[in-house]
Amino acid sequence: MNDTLRVIHNRRSVRAYSDRPITREEKNEILEATFRAPTAGNLMLYSIIEVEAQEIKDRLAVTCDNQPFIARAPYILLFLADYQRWMDYFKQSGVSGLAESLGVVERKPQTGDLLLACCDALIAAQTAVIAAESMGIGSCYIGDILEQYEIHRELFDLPPHTLPITMLCFGYPAVPGKKLTTRFDKEMIVHTDKYRRLSSDELGKGFARLESDFRVGHHSSQYANAGQAVYFRKFASRFAAEMNRSVKEMLKNWE
Repeated sequence: MNDTLRVIHNRRSVRAYSDRPITREEKNEILEATFRAPTAGNLMLYSIIEVEAQEIKDRLAVTCDNQPFIARAPYILLFLADYQRWMDYFKQSGVSGLAESLGVVERKPQTGDLLLACCDALIAAQTAVIAAESMGIGSCYIGDILEQYEIHRELFDLPPHTLPITMLCFGYPAVPGKKLTTRFDKEMIVHTDKYRRLSSDELGKGFARLESDFRVGHHSSQYANAGQAVYFRKFASRFAAEMNRSVKEMLKNWE
C-alpha cells in the first residue's frame, strides 16, 4: 500500500481537536490542493468561504443541529455550489445583447446546472479532506449545513445562484488512533454493467454487521432491529425533515 492509499484508508472523522493551531501556510496548502480538484469543463462551479469569526462559528454550532464541537474547530471551510460568478461574468460579457440578436432565448441556471455545481463543490471538498489528512490534520463533514437555509443565506450573504452544499471542520486530532468505522462490503456497493437489487438473503448478510452493532449498543426497545432504528432516528428524523424543507427553499431561490 502506497502513502496515498494509506492516507485514504486511515482517514476518519475528527470532532475533538488539540490546541495546536493550523497555520496560514497549512491552510493555503490545503486550499491550493483543493483548487486542483477535477471540475466540470474547468468551470470551477464552486466557491469556498473560510469561516474565521468566532461568533459565526458559535452560530453554526447551533444552526447545524446543535453540535458544540463546530465552535471549537480551528479551521472551517464552507463549500458552495456557485453559478453566480459565471452569471455575473456572462452579464459583463454582453451575453444578453448577443442572445437577443441571435434570436436565442437567454436562460438562467436550472436544476441540472445545480447538480453539476454540487458535484464540483463536493469533489473539491473531498480533495481538501485528503490534502489535510496527508498533513496530519483531521476533518469532519457537516451535512447539517443543508438545514436552516434562510439563516445561513443571511449569515453568509449568499446571492441567488449559490447554495451551501457542505461544510468541513479541520483540526489536529486531540485523541489520535481511534478505531475506524466499518463500511459495507464490496458486494453491497459494486455492480457489474447493470444495477442489481439485492435479495433478502443478500440484504441480511450485508447488514449483519450493522445488526450486530445494534444489539451491542442496547438501543431503545421500541426498535426491533437496526433498520427500524436507522429509519426513525435518521431517515424520518426531525433534522431530516428540516433538511428537506430547507433544500426545497434552496431550489426555489436557485431557479
